[in-house]
Amino acid sequence: MQTVILLIDKRREIPVKYKKLLENDYATVIISKDFISAMKYIQDKEPDIIIISDSMGQDLADFCKEVRAITYTMRPIIIATSKSSDINDKLKVLENGADDFISEPINSKEFVMRIQAHLRREFETNLDERKIIPNRSYSMRAIKRVMSSDTEKAVLLISMDNFQSYREVYTKLASDKLAQTYVAIITSALSKDDFIGSLSENEFLVIIDELNAEKLANFLIFAFDAVIEKFYSQTDINRGFVITQGNSQAGKRSEFIHTTIGIIPIKGKDYKNSNELLTDLQSIHRLAFIPTRSNYLMERVKLSAENAITETEYNNKILIIEKDDSIKLLLSTVLNLQGYKTETISEFNKINPEFIPAVIILDEGDDEDRNGLNICKIIKDSPLYERTKVIVTSIFHEKETVLKADADLYLPKPYDMQILIDWVKNLINEVNF
Repeated sequence: MQTVILLIDKRREIPVKYKKLLENDYATVIISKDFISAMKYIQDKEPDIIIISDSMGQDLADFCKEVRAITYTMRPIIIATSKSSDINDKLKVLENGADDFISEPINSKEFVMRIQAHLRREFETNLDERKIIPNRSYSMRAIKRVMSSDTEKAVLLISMDNFQSYREVYTKLASDKLAQTYVAIITSALSKDDFIGSLSENEFLVIIDELNAEKLANFLIFAFDAVIEKFYSQTDINRGFVITQGNSQAGKRSEFIHTTIGIIPIKGKDYKNSNELLTDLQSIHRLAFIPTRSNYLMERVKLSAENAITETEYNNKILIIEKDDSIKLLLSTVLNLQGYKTETISEFNKINPEFIPAVIILDEGDDEDRNGLNICKIIKDSPLYERTKVIVTSIFHEKETVLKADADLYLPKPYDMQILIDWVKNLINEVNF
């Protein structure tokens, strides 16, 4: 994304000269000759640097103070230019919010170098140090700028799913290396006019020409899936999933990391602010999410209806499949007190098809009947329970056997009730993503 520099200057020739000196492939320079239009540019573009001249007809220190007051949330660099070289004028301006004071006339090369030094500091301040790309704050600024432009751009939300589970098993160093690798893959497919920034440790924002958005998503899914196995041990690759260690010897099945991409074209949209656009983008991203593989989804032109993106209802339902009546009653009572909606059954064939739970707590069985693992496979193969997480409780301490039956979590009996509650909370958050 190009740097934006705002010149607030009433003069005719000097601001044009500054514009020619500063504008290039990586920087856009906007000239404003009055305070009202300058405020609109500041709100729409959130410029990186604001250069204020004393030609505006009011005290330069007061003018810098006013601009700083309305930009305190974005904190741009403010540079004052003046014909004065008096030290008291300089101190007054710097005390009232300016980051630098330039006495005119100034050598053109010195002027350019001083602006570039400020831009370098601004870039370093807004850098995600691990991934070496702009951080969330600057990414939100990029969204705001593209919203106010007339170009046909698309915004992509790109995530690495199951990232936290990977970090638990393979350490922070390995997960940072994986994130850096994906950033390198994304960056290799972008042009100088495109933008990539960080939204979180495992989420990226990309702004690209709308015509290239879907092609980029296809490439990223192919490239990510081609490289991801290199970040896993051969044992995990052979097993087909990762086992994350929990408390009380519990074990959680975690699928390999995959990527999910949500895409929204900007053209024709009327968002009030950048957060509104980001909310829509997150909704498309959630619709694109598939638990076990990489996928992307692009919002198409709406042919009818106003709200094409719908929010799914928060699912806090829990199904308990347990033969022991006392345990069944205890679990339902405790989970109801936690605010969850529960149903209990003794046999899988008594299941209510209209009750689609976020989590199923399933007992594996006893010495005579260990049918729980077969039931688990049936549940995980059913389209009805595509997003449902299954906790298998067992008196048999065979963690890998249980997880190979597609259980999401193995919890050995006897277990602490608080441990179960914590796992239920985590899994329900995953389901509602």
